[in-house]
Amino acid sequence: MEREKAMELIKKNIKNRNMIKHCIAVEGEMIALARHFGEDETLWGLTGLLHDVDYEQTNGDPVAHAEVGAQILEAEGYDSVMVHAVRAHNDKAPIENKLDRALFASDPLSGLIVAATLMHPEKKLAAVDAEFVLRRFKEKSFAAGANREHIQTCSELGLDLTEFVDICIQGMRLKADELGL
Repeated sequence: MEREKAMELIKKNIKNRNMIKHCIAVEGEMIALARHFGEDETLWGLTGLLHDVDYEQTNGDPVAHAEVGAQILEAEGYDSVMVHAVRAHNDKAPIENKLDRALFASDPLSGLIVAATLMHPEKKLAAVDAEFVLRRFKEKSFAAGANREHIQTCSELGLDLTEFVDICIQGMRLKADELGL
């Protein structure tokens, strides 16, 4: 029920199909990270799903991005921990906990994983692994919008880059049908 409500909010605020898929991809990553750390999968997953709820309203205004999203989530009655993580993923609040850090690091990684998957001959998440994605990671021009420095902050979660990428691929596989990958 909670996810259905969150998807309604996403679809109300985001019309771009690829942006919706990005939110779903981050949801999958966050669920897998919550599992890894023994955290609340629902809270972490919904945080991933809703993190860019304001994207179309703030597109072209990076200063407002995440703050507007946090305000939308507050108005809808979402948990203050989630609201803080949404702010923190775009430097609108300090990173204070694992949820904040996981969202901050996994958000850009989702784009890198999707781009790598689309380069693979099978074009399926089931066919890619951390090694394949990390070969692309080193190519700065590949998925240039995927901030490598943000991704590498996974070390602050106690994960090396390979382990982090592997967990996030596993999470995105949970959503492969919705992602069409």
